[in-house]
Amino acid sequence: MEQDSPADPNPNARTILEAQIRECFGRVVYSHKTHEKCADILLARLSRIKLTQIILSSITTASFLVILFGTRQVGALIGVSISAILLVLHAYTKNYDLGELAQKHRQAAADIWLIREEYISLLTDLRSGRVTLEKLSAKRDELLERLHAIYSGAPSTTVAAYRRAQKALQTEEDMTFSDAEINAFLPNALHRD
Repeated sequence: MEQDSPADPNPNARTILEAQIRECFGRVVYSHKTHEKCADILLARLSRIKLTQIILSSITTASFLVILFGTRQVGALIGVSISAILLVLHAYTKNYDLGELAQKHRQAAADIWLIREEYISLLTDLRSGRVTLEKLSAKRDELLERLHAIYSGAPSTTVAAYRRAQKALQTEEDMTFSDAEINAFLPNALHRD
């Protein structure tokens, strides 16, 4: 069991370090959830675009049938208009791969999740008093470097995703559990009253 030396230069050092780590942890929780929400937004947009493409393709096909069996001018006008819209949608999805971008957000969220869990462990170690301030500081610095590497390779998040993350974390209490909920996951011998 490692203890800090009795003559810490600053008696508030643990409190100060804990405050900083808690702040970092909070930012990591928000980053994790925001990347998840970005992926959700992109996948929903991709789904709407694909559905729109199917509907527009059906209308285009119907307009060409109208040309063959009915009013040529109306069918041609509808067909050309819808084809132009489809062209724009195809160009958008070709140049802006929403599925790939969503996957990058999912990967960033997964990587950040691990860092988030390590911050919880770091706070636990700090509170237990079993680890020296020097080791805690070194672990904090390591987490910051790893987090920087993740952020450097991650796609940018959006304001809309941040707002959804904020709602999920604050209003919907995403990521929080009551003792009763945790007890339901554990064997009886590990329940907390």
